[in-house]
Amino acid sequence: MSQPAEKKQVNAEQNEIEETAQQPQTTIRWDGSKMDSAYANVCNVTSGREEVTMLFGIHQSWHAGQKELTVDLTNRLILNPYAAKRLAILLGNTIREYEKRFGELKLDVPENNGER
Repeated sequence: MSQPAEKKQVNAEQNEIEETAQQPQTTIRWDGSKMDSAYANVCNVTSGREEVTMLFGIHQSWHAGQKELTVDLTNRLILNPYAAKRLAILLGNTIREYEKRFGELKLDVPENNGER
């Protein structure tokens, strides 16, 4: 006698969960021995087909309404588009968690309405 379709689906899902649980988990070890730390209060992002480039720097201008602003570039990070997308997701999640704990971050940035 055959099992009803619902029971077959439940059994298949249980088997998949058990197989996944039996697979060895990858352990990530973070090695910070060669890490440099830098502070930035400015970031600019550009991209092409094969890479996303982020420029980081510091501006020390304390006067609002200046005609010219000098940014001392300190770091450049180049990512492939897949790594850039993962970074965007991680940053989005981090900001959401931050705002849950400490309140909304308000930026004085005009909306571009999808224009570039």
